[in-house]
Amino acid sequence: MPLEAFHRSAPLTLGVELELQLVNTHDYDLAPYAEDMLRLMHRTPLPGSVVPEMTSSMIEISTDICHSAAEVLSQLSPIRDALVKSADKLNIAVIGGGTHPFQLWHQQRIYDKPRFQELSALYGYLSKQFTIFGQHVHIGCPGPDEALLMLHRMSRYIPHCIALSASSPYVQGQDTAFDSARLNSVFAFPLSGRAPCLLTWQEFEQYFDKMTATGVVKSMKDFYWDIRPKPEFGTIEIRVFDTPLTIERAAALAGYVQSLAAWFIDTQPFTPQEDDYLVYTYNRFQACRFGLDAVYVDPATGGHLPLAEHILQTMDLIAPQAERLGAMPALQMLRTDIQRRHNDARWLRERQQDEQLLAEVVRQAGLRFRGSP
Repeated sequence: MPLEAFHRSAPLTLGVELELQLVNTHDYDLAPYAEDMLRLMHRTPLPGSVVPEMTSSMIEISTDICHSAAEVLSQLSPIRDALVKSADKLNIAVIGGGTHPFQLWHQQRIYDKPRFQELSALYGYLSKQFTIFGQHVHIGCPGPDEALLMLHRMSRYIPHCIALSASSPYVQGQDTAFDSARLNSVFAFPLSGRAPCLLTWQEFEQYFDKMTATGVVKSMKDFYWDIRPKPEFGTIEIRVFDTPLTIERAAALAGYVQSLAAWFIDTQPFTPQEDDYLVYTYNRFQACRFGLDAVYVDPATGGHLPLAEHILQTMDLIAPQAERLGAMPALQMLRTDIQRRHNDARWLRERQQDEQLLAEVVRQAGLRFRGSP
């Protein structure tokens, strides 16, 4: 199958997807209520969409095309409120976070949809271990070559996205010592990680043709890269974010990457090259393991500095674009947390330190998602 033509989209438009957890309100373990939730949600007119995900305790919500972080939040808010209302009818709760802290992967059920069943047959137990929850952000690009250039420029900032969104410290009832353990599950898939450093659509089409000729790949959906082009939308899709605990943080993260993308377009700050990826996996690991306390290795200079410091420096650079896009409140929200080295992973650990019971941590995460103080 040939690669789909790249559909042009308005530059810097946004689309946000959030994978969310459904838990019962008895012991706060994951509960297979996706079908019931979808049935109730389809009765309510909302922006975007609500769809099933790999296992039946997951759903994915998405916005329509947005132009700012504020618009993202204005669309996520009624969807969140409708989810909460439907969850109350089902006596369940909806929560964010990149992993459920204590669910057992072998108890999960694959959602009854042909693609999910096909993936389950191919990947075996990995498909049930894929009961993890991420935020995807689409950025509109003016053309296919521009999309690849933006994709590889954005790769330098993948550690920033990971550390700011990290919310998956617990897996199978244990503290993993990672802020984002979710991405370790993604790495198990054979077509995960970074995209090949190709800067023209013609080169990318040739690469895609070679991959499809091997029989390993049928469509772009088969690539689980950290960032991938989405030709049917005219976007690049950033996929490394853990799902935050609140929709406000999800919108702020979208505003951050939109401002970064605008800075790329305005200033053309550097030309990506293969050597940028010499430190990519190390920086990615650092951000997953240590979050905002990670060390960042600058791909251009080889210099080492605290990741939090590099994020703050970046925010200073992109402030004019953030101002123009109305994203300054989003950056300020994130900046405040960076300065006190706080993210959602830290919030979850603090709750567990206080409560010594992960079920209670999940209950409180459910209140946080609802917008309760």
